Formats: sequence, structure tokens, C-alpha cells
Amino acid sequence: MTLIKMNPKIKFFILRLKNASFSELIYRFKEKYFLFWLKSFGKNKVFKKPSNLKDQIERLNHISLPSFSINPLDKERLENRKIDANEISLFEKKYKNTFFAKIKETENPDIRIVWEGGRLKDIIHLLLYEKKRESLNVSQDNKTFAKYKILRWIEENPFLMGPHYISSMECALRIPVFFSSLKMIEDLTQDEYKSIINAIYQHTWFVSKRLSLYSSLGNHTIAEAVGLIFGGALFQGEKEGKNWLKKGIKLLEKELTHQFLEDGGPIEQSLNYHRFNLDLYWLSIDFLEKNQLHNCKHWKQRLVEGEKFYKAFQMAGELPYIGDSDDSHAIAPGINPKRDLPEFDFDRFTTFENSGYTLIKGGDGLFLIFDHGPLGMAPLYAHGHADALSIILSKNGYLFLIDPGTFRYNGVPEWRKYFKGTRAHNTVTIDGQDQAIFETSFIWSKPYRTQFIKMEKIKNGFLFSATHNGYQRLKESVLHKRTILWIGEGNFLIKDTFSGKGIHEFELNYHLHPEVEVEKEADWLKLMRKDSKIFMKQIDGAQFELISGQEKPILGWYSDGYGIKKKTTTLQCKRTGQTEEISFLTAISSTGSINIFEGNL
Repeated sequence: MTLIKMNPKIKFFILRLKNASFSELIYRFKEKYFLFWLKSFGKNKVFKKPSNLKDQIERLNHISLPSFSINPLDKERLENRKIDANEISLFEKKYKNTFFAKIKETENPDIRIVWEGGRLKDIIHLLLYEKKRESLNVSQDNKTFAKYKILRWIEENPFLMGPHYISSMECALRIPVFFSSLKMIEDLTQDEYKSIINAIYQHTWFVSKRLSLYSSLGNHTIAEAVGLIFGGALFQGEKEGKNWLKKGIKLLEKELTHQFLEDGGPIEQSLNYHRFNLDLYWLSIDFLEKNQLHNCKHWKQRLVEGEKFYKAFQMAGELPYIGDSDDSHAIAPGINPKRDLPEFDFDRFTTFENSGYTLIKGGDGLFLIFDHGPLGMAPLYAHGHADALSIILSKNGYLFLIDPGTFRYNGVPEWRKYFKGTRAHNTVTIDGQDQAIFETSFIWSKPYRTQFIKMEKIKNGFLFSATHNGYQRLKESVLHKRTILWIGEGNFLIKDTFSGKGIHEFELNYHLHPEVEVEKEADWLKLMRKDSKIFMKQIDGAQFELISGQEKPILGWYSDGYGIKKKTTTLQCKRTGQTEEISFLTAISSTGSINIFEGNL
């Protein structure tokens, strides 16, 4: 039986073993034994709980919450998410009294959407907006409703029972919510205090036993560390609590230079998780320093570099959906932790060498992002997309050439493969294959390597190029090189060339934002969105085929939020022939007039 035909769960297990070190194998064995112990003996035991509620409440009174800022919510985008609340409710009820490790994977509903409600973000909204009640005209009943919701959730989700305990990260993200509820709801009874404090203890204990380490390192690890810090702060009067606090701080210190590369970019190659991780760190820093639990001064410079990286991509106007995104927020949509940041200045031409991105601001309102970075974080590359040498283009703050987004993680394997794959990005696909091998929803093998090989200033513009070797794994190998010539203020050429062996099919795709309208004007395609326009064409006279909402094979789709899928238009040009004889030369112009200096390419 090949890995391709194997049961996905078995395949995932084998691939994880294949990529595991000896130390990780020992850790995984201990983790499996822990789950066996919990299932067989531990779930019915009475876990140690705080012995003196009065002491915990007294300690709580001396701990300050971190500061938050409240921003307008993107309500339209949130409301467009395809979430069947009734389906989720039925699923939760079905498994309410089932030990979490016995819950089998299910295709519907998507477990990530099930977990969304368990993050209790609506409670944070109620409590924080209540603090701004006078200016935001929020009902006086919000605190009462928040108290009702959090106590009801604890009652309806007994410890270790049901789907909301499957993920350690999900448990960790609830701990700051529980903590904030204790601080912000003034009329809690002794029993209500006890219920929430016990939930914090149980969640923190559970997270400490199931940390995402080794090949599972990533945003899960950061979230779990934050949970340990908040839980440890409440129980710091006990040895166990001190250990949680110490472990959380140690994890954040260790992962700081791992998750954020030297140029500030994310090792996971995902903008959404980059924002998520940054905010988790800022949340922890403010909490730790306010309560004199740790001096985080030496963390901040790396985070400032991370913020500078993120800010650079915001110059596009609409933030592109690079890499995986599940719309995660460290606190809740529209609510951010305190960030003390300097003003950032950017040159017209900016390259992030470690992360592998080059950004150019044109004087004509054009903004180009060129991706020459790695696939993602080894060894699994879980949240990376196979998008080497892809470009993203905006004009006047509106995206024209897009990254496709994510859509969903679970239950739709063909769509998951498409949105992560090469065909969904603005680059060249060879022989219909991705630049790396898609093994499972969160595992790539045969990762490519990219090389940024040239950047120079020329008269009236810039010239830069890069290669990737993802198709050298083919029986007759191919190396893809993309060269971009920026001419004047609003014109550039993109030349794709190939070296290697054999006859192959080469497929060039450019994906448009769903709001972009396309018209033919002379030998150009005129792309229009709002009051902005750009022009595109193939220089050698070849014509783009326009494809929208195609399902077999999948092409022409866009996701601007988790669970959202929209039809869009893809411009496609295909060629088949000897590798060395194939090339694509694409012109993009603000005016539909461009001087061709192909000799420079």
C-alpha cells in the first residue's frame, strides 16, 4: 500500500514518525501513555484543586489585567462565514459526555469551526465593550450575560469531556478569558468564583501535560505558553503554579528567535499566524511586566522587527492572505493587546532576505509583493503554501492579483489541496504538480529551495530575479527562474524561463480579486476595480484564457476568511514543449503603454 492510497490518519501517523527525532519519539510515547492513563483511570479521578479559595481570590485582587485596545469589527466579513450553528450544536451535544480522545475525526462539521465557539471570544467582547459602555452605548446587562455564558460553558463542557478538549491550544486560549472574567465580573458568588478558578486550574494542568513540542512547534506552542503564564500567575503561591509560570516564560523566550526570523518575518510563512503570534507575545509582555513577574525588555526588539515586517505588507492596503489562515485572534476580533511601536519607514524597494519577500512601491499607486521564500517551518511545513516565485499586486490600496487564502482545513481534502497548491498562486505549475508534494492537510514533503539571485538598480527602475528547485524532483528535472523588470512608475515585465530536461506542460496562472472586472482593450486586458485599473498581456501575442469558478479541475476561487469560498477569475496561459524553449513574458501597466526592454531580462 502506497502512502498516497493509505488511510489519511495512518498516513499522518507514519509521516510524523518519519520526521521525528529520537527525543520526539520518547515524548510522543509519553504523550500516548498519558492519554491512555487519562482514558483508563484519570478521567474519573478528582484532580487536585485549589485548597484555599480565599487565598486565590486575594491573590487575584493583586494581579492586574493587560491593557487592550478596541477597534471597529469587520462585521460583514465575519457574518459571511459559512458556519452552521445548528450543525455545530448537534455535534457538541452528541459528544458532550464522550471522553475527548475517543471522539473520532469527522468530515462535517469542520472541527476548527466547532472549536471557534469554545474560544469564548464573545465573552471578551461583552466584558471589554462594557468597559467602554458610555462611549459605545452597550447594554448594562452585558456583564450579567457574560457571567451566565461562561458559567454555562463550564457546566456544559465538563473537564476532558467533549470536542473542546481535543486541542491543547484551544484549552490554553480559554485560560485568559476565564482569568479576565474573574477580574471584570464583580458580583460573582463564592461558588461561581470556585467554578471559574477550578476551570483555570484544570485547563492549565492539562495544557502543561500536552505541550506542542518538537515537530509540533508553532503558533500552538505560543498559545499554550500564554495559557501557562496566566494560569501560573493565579496559582503562583503553589509549587505547581510556579512551575507553570516558569515553563510558559521559558517557552516564549526559546521560541522568540525561532518563530520570528532575523528580518522579523514568520517561520511558518503565514501572515495571519504572524499577527496571532505577535499579539500573544504582546499580551504576555504587558501581563508579566504589569505584575512584575518577568522583565521582557529583551523580547521587544525582535517583536518590533516582526511588526515592521507585518506593517510592510499593509502597504498593499488590503492585507493579502499569504499562507494558512483560520482568522485566529490572540484575544478576539477587533480587540488587540497593548503595542508600543515606533513609526516605520520603508524604502521604495524592500527585501526581507530571511523570510524571502521583496516589496516594491510604485509612484503610480502600484504595490508588488514577490515571494521568493521557503515553503514554511520544517519538518512538516504545516501552514506553508506551495507559492514559490508568486506575486501579489495592488493598486491604490485595492488588491488586483491575489493570494487565494485558505478556505478550510478539514473535511474538504480536494479544496484544501487546491488552496495550498501551486495552481492557486500567481506562478507557474509544471505538469499539473505542486512545487512540493502534498502529503496531508498539514504535511508537505520534498520541500523546494529558493534563491534570490539578482537585484540591481537600472535606469528608470529595478531588475530582480529568483529561482526555485521544486520541480527538480521530476524524472526529467526543471528549474524555474522568474525575473521582474520594473520600469518607470507603473510598468513592469515578468519573464519566466526554465532550464532542465524533457518535454513538459507549463501553466501560468494569475488570479484576480473577485471584484476585478475584465475588458479587452486593443491587445491588452483592462482590469478594473473601484476607480483603479491596470492592464495585462502576454508580450509574444499569446492570449490569456479566463477561467472562473471551475470545479474539475478546481481553478478560479478565492477565500477571504475561514469557511468562505468565492468564485473569481483566473488568467491562464499554457504551453507544452522542450524545457529550454518555453518562456512566458507578461507585461503589466498602469496605462496600457509600455516600452519593452526584453534584452535586459
